[in-house]
Amino acid sequence: MNIAVIGLGVLGAATARSLSLAGAQVTVFERTAPLAGTSNTSFAWVNSHSKNPRPYHDLNVAGMAEHDVLAASPGRCAPWLTLGGNIEWADDPDGTERLAASVRELEERDYPVEWIGPSQARDLVPDLLVPDGVRDIAHYPTEGHLIPALLVARLWGEARENGAELRCPAEVVSVSETGDGVRITLSDGEVATADAVVFAAGRWTEALTATTGHRVAMADPDVAGSATVGLLGYTAALPTRLDAVLTTPALNVRPDGGGRLVAQGLDLDADADPANPPAVDGHHAQELCRRLNDLLAGTSGAVLESIRVGQRSMPGDGLTAAGFLGETGRVYVLATHSGVTLGPLLGRLAASEVLGGDTAPELSHFRPDRLVGRDSLPPLQKVRFAGQQ
Repeated sequence: MNIAVIGLGVLGAATARSLSLAGAQVTVFERTAPLAGTSNTSFAWVNSHSKNPRPYHDLNVAGMAEHDVLAASPGRCAPWLTLGGNIEWADDPDGTERLAASVRELEERDYPVEWIGPSQARDLVPDLLVPDGVRDIAHYPTEGHLIPALLVARLWGEARENGAELRCPAEVVSVSETGDGVRITLSDGEVATADAVVFAAGRWTEALTATTGHRVAMADPDVAGSATVGLLGYTAALPTRLDAVLTTPALNVRPDGGGRLVAQGLDLDADADPANPPAVDGHHAQELCRRLNDLLAGTSGAVLESIRVGQRSMPGDGLTAAGFLGETGRVYVLATHSGVTLGPLLGRLAASEVLGGDTAPELSHFRPDRLVGRDSLPPLQKVRFAGQQ
């Protein structure tokens, strides 16, 4: 089969890899450059942490396991995945109660989590500065982080080795079904054809699926201060010891390779505006660096090399959308807020459904028809999804 994939972020690369490994002829259409969308502005936290309802939690657990399988045979490529765990605490009574409830829920689901104290936390992260008064710290040993560019390098490299081709820059403006396949129209007027198409277009999903007659409702990625946007600060190299994810009241932090860190203050996201990104030496950057210095020894004098406004790809109800649009089996869509965690799994399951006509039971709760024609949820209803990947 000749399959078109739209988008070359984590989802597109994973899908192209699985399709090409299964023998399909794959062409990927990328509008500007690989990793140009949400995949390059992701906190990239691999987890199934506070992901509800239960089927969504289970899907993310399966996504974590898929990364383990992929990492077990990495080939000649740089490692993209570090499962250094996640450390979390609260700093007020309400936060402590929420954290305790979350841990109880995860324990009931047999998700690895344990309570540790400040001394144990410093054993795991030697340069960690635990605030006075914090006694109970949640440790999630199987969680971790990844470097999106290295993951896409692995996925797309194998897809390319198996014959997948990339059209870039090639902006798709519409997709329509024909008698025996799909017709793909590019912004320059060129028309391409394929037997089937997989949308892995991130925050452009709604506009592109609308051209098929099956509009999948997505949360607006351009609304300043909403749950779909967030600030990420990328530091210069620092002499601090960190190989875990930290999710603390003031700051979320993960390594980014070469001594660099990614920092995120969720309360600062209220000022995130894609139309007006903050200055790399402005107030928000200085505040992220100040909080970082309070959290980790070895970060004195930290500066940001960049501060980015991430625009999250979020289906209208906050949950993953994966499956065919319509009844012909020619148009398939993948859209999720958890693309980093779920990418390799969704790519494999999508390829199996597109090529083999198989039905993946893992995706039964996440079919996109529930979102076709619906409006997105108001921003206040989506706050619980902020900061996750």
